[in-house]
Parts: sequence; C-alpha cells; structure tokens
Amino acid sequence: MTHELVIRDGNLVDGLGGEPVPGDLAVDAGIITEVGKVDTKGKRELDAQGLTVTPGFIDMHTHLDAQICWDPHVSPVSRHGVTTALIGNCGVTFAPCRPEDRELLAGMMETVEDIPRQSILAGLPWDWVHYGDYLDSVERLGPGINIAGMIGHGALRYFVMGERGVEEDATDEEKHEMARLVGEAIDRGAVGFSSNRYRGHRIPDGRAVPGTLAELDELVLIGNEVAKRDALYQHVGMRFDHVDHVVDATGARMLFNSTLQGFDDDAGKKRLEAIRKVAEGRDLSGVAQVRGSGALIGLQALVPGAGETWAKLRRMELEAKLKAIRDPEFRTRLIAEAQEPKGWARPGWMYYLGNGVSPDHTQGSHNNLAAMAEAAGEHWSETFLRLSDETNGTALFNHVGENQNLKALRDLFAGGVFPGVGDAGAHVGMVMDAGWATFVLSHWIRENGLYTMGQGIQRLTSGPARILGLKDRGALQAGMRADINVFDADTVAEAHPYRVADFPAGAERLTQGSIGYKATLVNGEFHVIDGELTDACAGQVLRHHLALHD
Repeated sequence: MTHELVIRDGNLVDGLGGEPVPGDLAVDAGIITEVGKVDTKGKRELDAQGLTVTPGFIDMHTHLDAQICWDPHVSPVSRHGVTTALIGNCGVTFAPCRPEDRELLAGMMETVEDIPRQSILAGLPWDWVHYGDYLDSVERLGPGINIAGMIGHGALRYFVMGERGVEEDATDEEKHEMARLVGEAIDRGAVGFSSNRYRGHRIPDGRAVPGTLAELDELVLIGNEVAKRDALYQHVGMRFDHVDHVVDATGARMLFNSTLQGFDDDAGKKRLEAIRKVAEGRDLSGVAQVRGSGALIGLQALVPGAGETWAKLRRMELEAKLKAIRDPEFRTRLIAEAQEPKGWARPGWMYYLGNGVSPDHTQGSHNNLAAMAEAAGEHWSETFLRLSDETNGTALFNHVGENQNLKALRDLFAGGVFPGVGDAGAHVGMVMDAGWATFVLSHWIRENGLYTMGQGIQRLTSGPARILGLKDRGALQAGMRADINVFDADTVAEAHPYRVADFPAGAERLTQGSIGYKATLVNGEFHVIDGELTDACAGQVLRHHLALHD
C-alpha cells in the first residue's frame, strides 16, 4: 500500500501534552493513518527534518461569521496554523434573522465588532433564516478551514421579541421560545450558545446589545437546553456570581473571557483565585488574549491626536498623510495641538512595535512611547511623527488597554486559563491579534518558557478540542482528522501588520503574514505551503451532533 502523503523525519508533538519525538506521519483520505516509523512510501512526501509537526491549532474566539462568507481562507488566521475556528462569540451572530432585520444585525456587528456594515450587507448571501440554515450556507460556500458555530443571544432575542428584545424583559412564552430555538440550532449543528453581558457593547443607537440585560432565569432556561445536549455555553462580561447561578442551575459547560485590566503584578493571581472559587466541581474554561491588546496606532491604523489638524490628517490616504507630516508647517501644527490639554493619547500605554522582522510586543521601557520620547527629549507626538516619517508610514504602536502587565498574564496562563481571543474577523481597522497562536509559539514557548513545547501545543489543540466537543481533532493519532502544522520552532513568528482593501464594498482592514510555517494541512489537504495560501478549500462545518456521535 502506498500512502497519499508521508510527512517524514519531523519532531512530532502529539497535542496531548507529550514532548517532541522524532518520527513520520502518514495521511490517507484526510485521516492520519500511521504515526511513528512509516516504512511505506507516499505518493507525496514532505521532508520535515528539523521541523516541528503538530495538530492544527483551534481558535476558540473569532468573529469570522461574516468573512467566511466571502473569504474561504479567512486570512490571516490560516497563515498562523489555525485549522478550526469557533464563530458566534459574544452573543452577536447573523442568525436567526428575518430579511427585514438584516440591516440591524449588520449594524450591531459593526458597532460591537468593528466589521464594516457595507461589507456585511454586500458580502453575505443572506440565504438563511434560522441558525442551522446559516451553517448550511457556510457549508455550501466551501470553507478553507473548519468552522464551528454558536447561536448568539443578540440575534436570537431580536428574532423572538423584535424591538422589545433590546431593553425589555421577555415574557415566559418568549423565554421558552428562545430556549427552544437554541435547542433546535444545536440539533442542527451549532456547538453551543453565546451571550453577552458586557455593557460596553452597543447597537448603533447606543443601547446595549440585546441580551445584556436579560433576566437570569432566561439564561437558565436556555442553559438547560445547552446542557442537556452537552453543548457549550459561552459568555463575555458576566459577573462571577451570575456564572455561579447559571452553571449551578443548569450544569452547562461554560467558556468565558478572562482578560486582565491594570498594571498590578498580582492581577493574574487575584483573577485565578476568583475563577477557582466558581469553577470548583464545574466544567468552566477561561480564555484570554495572549499579550497586551487594545488598538494599533499609526498612519495605516488609528491616527492619534485631537484637534483640527489631526482630524484633517486622519481623513487622508496614506501617501497624503506622509506628504502632510513631512510638511514643516503642517507638522508644527500637529505637535502644537498634541501639546494642548485635550491633546489625546496616553503615551505611557503605547508601545512601538519596532521595525524588525517581527513586531515587538514585549512592553518594556525600550519601546514605550512616553519613555522613548523622554529619552529623545521630545514630546510624544514628535516621536510618533518622526518614526512614522522614517518608516514611510508603516510604524505602528500598540495602545494597550488590556493585559497591561505581562507578568500577571503569565500567572493567569500558568494557572490554567487558555491563550486565545485573537478576535479574528473583528475590529478589523484597529486590532491585529489574529496571529495569537504564533505568538504563543514564539513568546510563551520559545522566549519566555512559560510552556514546554508539549504543554503549549496541548493548549492550542486537544485542550480547545475538548471544550468544543470535537472528538476527532486535536491530536496526532491514527484515526484522527489530518489537521496538521509543520513549522520551524526556532524561527516561527508573526510578520508586521499592514493595511489592505480587500473586503466587499472596498472596505479596508489590517492583516499580517507569518514566518516559519512550512505547511498547514486541513483535512489532509495543503492549505498553506511556505507561509502562502493554496487554492485548497477542504474545511468542514463541524456540527455538534456529528462531533458527538462520529
């Protein structure tokens, strides 16, 4: 027998916590068929000598619900080893949806997740009403990676209650109808339900997203339908006493966001203490951004500064921005406005990503904008403009509004919280954290040593697979689906973010490439070779009932 593919002489990491071991791996019909020493030749062979071979990475927090409808490769996550993505997070989805509510859901996604409304309305086929119909639509489009979806509370509540669903309490009948629809969505393949209690998430008119203010008994009724199907309940912004109430009443498995705020060294340990109190005896999993995050600042991202001249700069295209900041008179006005009390910016929260091969996310005094300006004897705006000029507009600064203390974040991950929350597909004009898995490889494994290779890969593969209820992915074992990464552990890294205009209706977004990936396979097909996407679209919609019973 000749295998379809043999990956030869790699360092195999099983995804279950085992450290790298030399070996081969065979793939046939999208399935891993041999692991270890493969004597049989392959019709195709990949030389992985000196490279690390792992299961494909599973991204538990994306908002690719729109992008998957026009970009089957959902770049850039697929350039960073992600072979399975969970969509439908934060309670915001495009289904269930009546035709007359499409603009409202598009607007909600724009205000909550910064996905351009015009791209949503132009790029989605909108050939669905119920959530199962939406999954059918994604399946027909042929995704490049695997997609698992959750039904969102916002769309669900509006579908059942109409305008009243934004702020009013549901009737008992409406609560039961929402619970029924969630059960139906899971029966048709949704891997769970997501809800949003974060009051900062707003619909276009400024009111909180539907579901934010819902009574807890509504969440319990829905949670019961989730729990009886062993599906996943995801939430953001819910207080721990609410978590305790819902999980205690339903027994549901729950996934929650656990990002840190503030500069306190003990913030991670304090958060872990609170998590452990509510998680005892329950199936609760936390996930957090892998580094400081908030917004990217630069001429090709968000332009800082307040005042008439800064506003004029903000409206320009990149080439015009460069010409303007190189004009002495215009530049002088920018600096003068930035020195006014209303001059925006917290330069102490801004970190220069540098001009090296990869962005610098270490958050030290060497790349802190305030410290850099002080060392140079400049105002922060002068330093910003000088670096923007010297780099021809490519300079980017990370305005860190979350995870300001990487030591505290390290404690959080060491205590069991999963790395993730790249928010791929969302905040497309201001954030580029889609390379989070690559950052885990380069920073938390190679440079920081938080994880060994085996431990880190487990956190990216079989750990998330268990949470999502996926039984056939996340490990390099015979019989498992051939979602596989091959990369150079010594060089793997993110490339610098940059701006493109490739969304429907000409909308712009930030994206990034990767360094060090030899290949990524999705269901046995090469999706990425040497960091570049192929034409293969071998992804699947991973439906809950199939995952449970395959």
